[in-house]
Amino acid sequence: MTPPAIDILGSRVDDVSLSPNDIKRYSRHLIMPEVGMEGQKRLKAARVLCVGTGGLGSPLAFYLAAAGIGTIGLVDFDTVDESNLQRQILHSTKDIGRPKVLSASEKLVALNPDLNVVQITERITSENALQLFAHYDVIVDGTDNFATRYLVNDACVLLNKPNVYGSIFRFDGQATVFFPPYGPCYRCLYPEPPPAELVPNCAEGGVLGILPGVIGVIQATETVKIILGRGRTLQGRLMLYDALDMSFREMKVRKNPKCPICGPNKTITALIDYEAFCSGGNLTGSHTTSTEEPQAVREMESKTLQARVAKGDNLVILDVRNPEEIDICRIQGSVVIPLPELPKRLGELNAGDEIVVHCKSGMRSQKAIKILQSAGFKNLHNLKGGILAWIHDVDKNLPTY
Repeated sequence: MTPPAIDILGSRVDDVSLSPNDIKRYSRHLIMPEVGMEGQKRLKAARVLCVGTGGLGSPLAFYLAAAGIGTIGLVDFDTVDESNLQRQILHSTKDIGRPKVLSASEKLVALNPDLNVVQITERITSENALQLFAHYDVIVDGTDNFATRYLVNDACVLLNKPNVYGSIFRFDGQATVFFPPYGPCYRCLYPEPPPAELVPNCAEGGVLGILPGVIGVIQATETVKIILGRGRTLQGRLMLYDALDMSFREMKVRKNPKCPICGPNKTITALIDYEAFCSGGNLTGSHTTSTEEPQAVREMESKTLQARVAKGDNLVILDVRNPEEIDICRIQGSVVIPLPELPKRLGELNAGDEIVVHCKSGMRSQKAIKILQSAGFKNLHNLKGGILAWIHDVDKNLPTY
């Protein structure tokens, strides 16, 4: 069910009026019976927090500003990188190197000068999330990692705030609304995070630049519906979008009676260490921690590798990136075995060799090293920072991506 708007905004709507300029700007809303003058007042009274101003945050914040949301909080501690511009439409070439929050704020105010933008250029943590979220009516999650998603979820549940969720990867996107007690929360859908090394992010797995536009606009739509108290939201339904097939489908999401934060016998009553939780820490009673001591992963700096190659040391440089990445750039003389193929191609490597493993930035190579260690390989190094560090420190002629 859709919660009534009064539960979201309280009595603040009574103190809001529309100026003549508002009436002109939002006239196409005002003639809609589902919005009207009262609905536009609700939008003007509303305070929405956008967590992230990247791929998802760009379209959702842009459309929320255009729709007349009175206050939009922007949370992002990152700066604009050239690789962002393929999908993050709030930023432009001249913004490269600038804080994303500042760049986004300028675009939103240029679109709607009456908008109140709150800039928050810090990382959301367990120490500040509750204080930040408390000032807003709706929280929109545009993040790209599991630790922050669980943090956003738990803070929303503890504060009884609706959480408008979206995620994207390659050609696939998903969106829903989490709002206990009206429906399930994120932990009902994903009780436990997947192993960190098995979850590629957009930087390593890629994303169609247009995809966040679709999912971000859906998040903006759900946010507006919640504020208006109109229509049927995605609560209890996970919308799945396949851009390659151009198809939408939905999956029912039910409240989990054993959910540790929104269930009747909750065990989480305060924010926890989410980095530890997502790396396998036993913070909810549902995870188990292995008693086996993991083998240490040794790291090698790119300049150290360069010096050893120049010296003629006998070592193997193993590149575990995907073929599409190899086409962009490659360390000369490296052996290429993509990570998904590594378990079946171990016979191509000599367990007695000294092997330096690398990927783009150092995440997938750690997983590769664990596979090699389990197969008996001992003399292994992870190239710190991956090929990006190699390009930065050793060979600037190679293109970055």
